[in-house]
Formats: sequence, structure tokens, C-alpha cells
Amino acid sequence: MSVWRPSGPCTTRECVGSPDRSAGVPRRVLRLAGCLAVVMAGLLLAPPVRRWAGARAVPLLRVWVRLGAAALGVRIRVLDLSGRAAAADGPELLVANHVSWLDVLLVQAVRPGRMLAKAEVAHWPVVGRAAGRWGTVFLDRERPRALPGAVAEVAGVLRGGGPAVVFPEGTTWCGARTGPFRAAFFQAALDAGAPVRPMAVRYRLAGGRPATVPAFVGDDDLVASLRRVVAVRGLVAELVLLPAIPPGAAADRRELAAAAQRAVERVLSPDPRHRRVPDPVRGRVRTPVVSAADGRR
Repeated sequence: MSVWRPSGPCTTRECVGSPDRSAGVPRRVLRLAGCLAVVMAGLLLAPPVRRWAGARAVPLLRVWVRLGAAALGVRIRVLDLSGRAAAADGPELLVANHVSWLDVLLVQAVRPGRMLAKAEVAHWPVVGRAAGRWGTVFLDRERPRALPGAVAEVAGVLRGGGPAVVFPEGTTWCGARTGPFRAAFFQAALDAGAPVRPMAVRYRLAGGRPATVPAFVGDDDLVASLRRVVAVRGLVAELVLLPAIPPGAAADRRELAAAAQRAVERVLSPDPRHRRVPDPVRGRVRTPVVSAADGRR
């Protein structure tokens, strides 16, 4: 495995559980049709909206992705522990753990910003074109030399006064465990003098039990994952906005990445006995620093 193409140990067979209740076939078909309609509307409207709406494009984007999540039967719950409104404007690098392609919709519903995605997403049917039209920054992970340019592009977004969104694990994990935050794109925040805003993403079923059904891991494909999501009843996506790490709080990008990862893991895992995560790059086990009070409600 190359550090330029991070991969995790999660697989659909070992990590993706079954929902407590499944939706009937008519509801699944309705959800798929509704999702397709929302995506196509975004694809058609993105160019004129970005050209003519200006700053008003941001709330329109938020409405679009919320409609997409609702069409799929996903309820969004936002816990704002950041000390500021989730919709606040201004440059910041928002970083979150990565579980599913759904994360992209959810983050944009809460804090819309220029998204970083792997280059493969640009070739996904319908979704890839919509992502490109909404200004996604694509990173070709097969070309290590492309990394500095992508970092510079994200830094340019921040210097221009806008937020940028990065999933620094570099790949998806099942949600029951997480991977190490790669430091590369934290350099963009340092170069632009922008704060870093950690966000924790987690999924639950209606009864409150953690859910791994939305996970997009291993050799999973988009169609199979989408079929699982529309089949779930009572899926709740929780997004926890955390206090920003201000410019100058970390000496370098590695220290900044470690601080952001600790903040996210405090929310995701109140019990350190359940969070011994192997680092696939360094081949060693990391035990995050956590607080027993964090993540409980």
C-alpha cells in the first residue's frame, strides 16, 4: 500500500451490519427515484446558480443536499459544540472522519464548502458531473506529483475567503473504527492562515444503536451501497461540529492533523478500550486520548 493511496481494513462482509428494520420495495423505489430527481436537478441548475446567484448559491446548495438526504430517507441531526453557528461564513478547513459517500451530502448540508474528492468520483455516473459543476477539487491519487497542486488549490480557496472540506483519512472506514488523519492537506490551512474545524460524522438507527449500514468500504460499489441505504428504515446521520483549531495553535501540519484527529475521536469513542486503531502506514497501534464525558448524551 502506498501512502498516496490510503486503504483501511474494513470490508462489507466483516464490518457492515444489517438494519433493525427494512423498508418495503415501493418505498425503496420511491427513494431511488427521488434521489435521482434531486441529483439531476442539481446537475442542471448548478451552472446558472453559480453564475448568477453569487453568495446566495451557498444556501441553495444547502437546500439541494438536504433534499437529497431526505429523498434517501436519511434524517440529519446536527450537534453544534463549536461555539458558533454552523452556517457561519468565512475561511476554514473543515475536516471529518469518512464513512460513506453520504458524508459528502451531510457535510454540505451543514457547512457548504469546496470539497476535495478522489479523481475517481469525477467518473461516477451523474454524481461525478454534479460534483464537478459544484466546484469539487479532484485529487488523482495515482500521481503523487499532483498532491502539491491540490494542496495549493485548497489553500487558494481558503485565501479567497471560502471554506474547504477535506476527509483526511484519505479513504472510508466503517464508522465503528477510524483511520489516521493524513497531514498533507492541513498544510493548506497553515499556508492560508485559516482555522481548522473538526467535525465528527456518525450514523445511528432510529432506536439510537450505531449503524454501519451506510459504510462504503472495501470492494463495495456505489450501486450496492445505495441499495443498502434506501433499504434502511430510521437512519439518522449525526454531525458534531467541534471548536476550531486557530491559526498558530500547532507547530506544523502533523501536529495540526493529530489535534484534529483527537478532537474527532473524543466524540466517536468515549471508551478508549474500543478505539485501538491500527495505523496502516506505520503498522502500529494508536490509542487516542479521550474523555469519558465526550460523546455521551
